[in-house]
Amino acid sequence: MSAADLTAPAQEDSPQPDAKLRSQVRSAVIWRSGTQVFSQLVAWASTFMVIRILSPTDYGLFAMTSVVLVLFGLLNGYGFANAAIAQRDGGKEQLRQLFGLLIMVNLGLTALQILLAPLVAAYYRQPIIADMLRVQALIYLTNPFQALGYAVLSRAMDFRRQAQVNVVSALLSAATALGCALAGFGVWTLVAAPFVMFASRALGTITVARAWMWPSFDFRGARALAGYGGTIMAGQIFWFMQTQSDIIVAGRTFAPHELGFYTTALFLSQIFVTKVVPPLNEVAFSAYAQIQDDLSAVAAGFLKSVRVIMTIALPFCLGLAAVAFPAVKVMLGDKWMASAPIVQLLCIAMPFMTLHVLFGPAANACGHPRVTTRSAILGAVLMPLCYMVGVHWGAPGIAASWIVAYPLLTAISAWWIMPLIGVKAADLRAALVPPVLGALAMALGVTMLDRALPPLPALVRLSLMVTTGGAIYGGWMLAFARSRLRELLDLALKR
Repeated sequence: MSAADLTAPAQEDSPQPDAKLRSQVRSAVIWRSGTQVFSQLVAWASTFMVIRILSPTDYGLFAMTSVVLVLFGLLNGYGFANAAIAQRDGGKEQLRQLFGLLIMVNLGLTALQILLAPLVAAYYRQPIIADMLRVQALIYLTNPFQALGYAVLSRAMDFRRQAQVNVVSALLSAATALGCALAGFGVWTLVAAPFVMFASRALGTITVARAWMWPSFDFRGARALAGYGGTIMAGQIFWFMQTQSDIIVAGRTFAPHELGFYTTALFLSQIFVTKVVPPLNEVAFSAYAQIQDDLSAVAAGFLKSVRVIMTIALPFCLGLAAVAFPAVKVMLGDKWMASAPIVQLLCIAMPFMTLHVLFGPAANACGHPRVTTRSAILGAVLMPLCYMVGVHWGAPGIAASWIVAYPLLTAISAWWIMPLIGVKAADLRAALVPPVLGALAMALGVTMLDRALPPLPALVRLSLMVTTGGAIYGGWMLAFARSRLRELLDLALKR
């Protein structure tokens, strides 16, 4: 969500981006966000039903394999695809070179994961991990087709067809997950569903993009493509250390059951930042790449993305913290109640993570991937240090580490990146203050209501708290930040 229509300036004298680009971005945001909401509703409904069927141990085992999947997923060549998007004058030969690079990289990842599977199983002391990783390695074979189609469609700012493919793949994955869980597949449910999603998305994306072509393994003239993509991939390795070191630290110390409670709490608390923000950042990157030569337009787009996204993210995160206990009981059931206090702690850190991930697309599209890499290096050092201290207090200690580390990481990253994209501290502060105050007032009001209510069924209690929280936040924004609500409405109505 950020750029062009997300570049619509707050001040009348701000520069107006090209009308065609604004229309493209507006359409992209509507399609990406609208279909993403639908896809996620389907996925979440399936996920919550599957969580009720499977055990915390199943999710703990899957989390142990996910560390490898996330690391190799960051190395799967999407950095090269983003380079092809940023280099707007690249032709078909560049796309063939991109395809060749993607095939080489992902074949290598497939082989490497199969070789490393026994070592990872030995590290976690769980033999089944080796078998899971061998099967999960097949996912990498889908990446070249998906990334090539993504690059072709993103160059054309065609997110409508991407979104349609994502909806179909989400439906297929959800059906697979629910069917396997009901059939008693246990942890293998969590292996099968992602594979179906990746395979169907790869086939659908390259088909709608009409990107069937022979790969080229002649990489002469592809130095810029490889250099940009390599820099992005290097930064993503550090991003992996920043985001996955909690599982590496906790997985060695916790039993799978306890790790399952932590990772499920993390899933709930990160729903917005990991499911809603990434597709909007895809639109943002493509749009920033179109206007990268106009720094004032980039700054206007970034600030609008902050205003729009944080106006939604803050009440979601702090609201979930306030209703964590009845929410976990209603959505997951009694066997998951140990996750509720962990959700509360993690939700406090999530607004900082949400803001942090908005900086990357703007900096990368404007030609500063080294700065985002520096930020990732900082996180790769800071986060594991905090986790290694927090693990002594179990899952709540790991969760509390997020509250310590992420505000500091976000502040330093903002200090580095804001001058490069033309954003002033006062403008960023002005974008954040209204939703911050509104969300804090909402959280306080909901917490007071929770303490005042008599014993009630969890669903009734949750409904009362959510309704009250929505009324408090909505009333606050109407009274003190009506322009923010109008901005959201204008975006939703394509104005």
